[in-house]
Amino acid sequence: MIEKQLYLKHYIALAIILLSVILASIYPLEFESYLLHQTGTVLMLIALLVAVKKIGITFYSFCLYLAFLFIHIIGAHYLYSYVPYNDWVSTLFHFDLNQSMDWSRNMYDRFVHFAYGLLLYPFFYRCFQVWLPQVKPFSLFLLVIQFVMATSLFYELIEWWIAMGLSPEDAENYNGQQGDQWDAHKDMFLATLGAILTGIIQLYKNKTLTLK
Repeated sequence: MIEKQLYLKHYIALAIILLSVILASIYPLEFESYLLHQTGTVLMLIALLVAVKKIGITFYSFCLYLAFLFIHIIGAHYLYSYVPYNDWVSTLFHFDLNQSMDWSRNMYDRFVHFAYGLLLYPFFYRCFQVWLPQVKPFSLFLLVIQFVMATSLFYELIEWWIAMGLSPEDAENYNGQQGDQWDAHKDMFLATLGAILTGIIQLYKNKTLTLK
């Protein structure tokens, strides 16, 4: 159901995110980088609330959007390059994820970019659906994929622009490049891949519902 107002369930989900922001604000690893990342969180929350009021989105899409913000907030607290996900996995499941996957770097930033396409696809799809009501589902799918690609590129350019004004150490902490010259390319690819996966699933579900 498309919802154009906030209900109790929405406020509960928002409260969880706001609590996450408060907790993440306690002794972040690098405060200036944390503030830069959380500026994006605030802007995205504003965009979400405006979208609910103006065009309406499903609660499912609303929660996926907030799930992405939660992942981002964790990265803002620790900095993407230092999120101790491997320690968490080792504690909970008693195996070394990095070693088992033969990863030599911290992969949390890759995960966030993948989640961007994977989790925000339904939100972007709804926006294009409202703006272009006559466009068929497959064309909307292609538009969303292109939008994810374009915004991923734009984000990488913003990161580069911000990094130009920081010291080399602060720039590395903020960008999380970890010495990989192809970092931006891989991040954009993973965001695109995430969007494609969600888009294919949504197209399949829509086709199945149409046939019933």
